Amino acid sequence: MYPAEIVLPMKAELTDSGFEELLSASDVDNMLQQKGTTLVVINSVCGCAAGTCRPGVLMAVQNSTKRPDHLSTSFAGFDIEAVNKVREHLLPYPPSSPAIALFKDGQLVSMVERHQIEGRPAQVIAQHLISVFDEHCN
Repeated sequence: MYPAEIVLPMKAELTDSGFEELLSASDVDNMLQQKGTTLVVINSVCGCAAGTCRPGVLMAVQNSTKRPDHLSTSFAGFDIEAVNKVREHLLPYPPSSPAIALFKDGQLVSMVERHQIEGRPAQVIAQHLISVFDEHCN
């Protein structure tokens, strides 16, 4: 498990922008039971999370004409119970962090895995997410 002094500033990049933290399995279940679209970001300490995932997600949310109804995040290696529960909902995708998932009425409709984040600029991730939002969000 990562120390809080390392993780908390990385969490704040998303929570300060309106993302709700998923800290337990029940938080995940409650979030995914809500109607509408729910974006779940599995955050991470890795460089691709800092350099492209978080900035790309924020760019997409801030610049899209359609947005998910609910924004949420959980931190791999820190919010263990919640991340494990999210990963149950992401099957058959293998565990990946960072990762970005969009659910609609509790069903997974889009998944961006680590290998789709690494080596891509934040702008490319944002453009992809904006197209996903346009397709699935109101």
